[in-house]
Amino acid sequence: MKTAVIIPARMGSMRFPGKVLAELGGKPVIQHVWENAMRSKADSVTVAADDPRVEQAVKSFGGHVVMTKPSHPSGSDRVWEAAQSTDAGLIVNVQGDEPFLPHEVIDDLIDAMHGPDAPAMGTVVLPCSRADIAANPNLPKVVLTTDDYALYFSRSMIPYLREGGEETEVYRHWGIYAYRRETLAKFVSLPEGRLERCEKLEQLRALENGIRIKVIKTSFDSIGIDTPDDLVRAQEFLARRAKSI
Repeated sequence: MKTAVIIPARMGSMRFPGKVLAELGGKPVIQHVWENAMRSKADSVTVAADDPRVEQAVKSFGGHVVMTKPSHPSGSDRVWEAAQSTDAGLIVNVQGDEPFLPHEVIDDLIDAMHGPDAPAMGTVVLPCSRADIAANPNLPKVVLTTDDYALYFSRSMIPYLREGGEETEVYRHWGIYAYRRETLAKFVSLPEGRLERCEKLEQLRALENGIRIKVIKTSFDSIGIDTPDDLVRAQEFLARRAKSI
C-alpha cells in the first residue's frame, strides 16, 4: 500500500499568522518540515498550501505543493483535498509547524498502520512530566486504553491527579496522524463535533463518531511552532545543536 505524507500549511494561524514561512536557521519553517518528511519511507511528500506565498516558497526549495481552499475547518480537511492528487491508500498528516519532527517518528507511525490489527487511524504521543505540560493549553494531552488506543484528548491536564490519588502515565499528543484513505474520506464527511468545537481539537471529531485512533509512543521530542515565543525556542535549539556537531 502506497503512503503519501501531506503537510497542511496554513498562513492564517490565530496565534502566529504566517508561522510556516517564519525564518528558522536560514530556511522557512515549512522547508524544515518537508526535508524531514522526505527522509521518511513515505512514497511521496506534498505540501497543501492555502496561500500563493506558501506555494511560491515551497516551489523555491524544490518541494511538491498543491493549492487548497482557505476555508477548511481543520488540517485533515485540507489534507483530504490535497489527497485527491494521489492514489495512496495510506495518508500521513504531518503538521506544517513541526520543523524538528524526526523522520523516524513518521516511519514508526507508518509501520503501526501496517500492523496486525490494521488500525483505521493512528497518531503519536510522547511520555511527559505532568509539571512540564499541565499549564500549557497548546500542548494537548491524551489518555489511553490498555491496548494503546486514545480515550480522550484535551487541552486541560488529563488525567487529573486528585489529592491522595495514584499518579499514572502522562502523555503529550503530537499533531501527526495517519489515516487509511477510506477513513479520511469518512472523517471529512462528518460535521464538526461538539467536543471538537469546544476544545478546538479536530481528533475529537473521530472519537465522537466511533473512529478508534491507535496510539504509538515515542521517545523523540520536538518543538512545535505555535507562538512567536516557540520560534525563539526553536532558534535556540538549532543554535545548541549546531554547537554540538
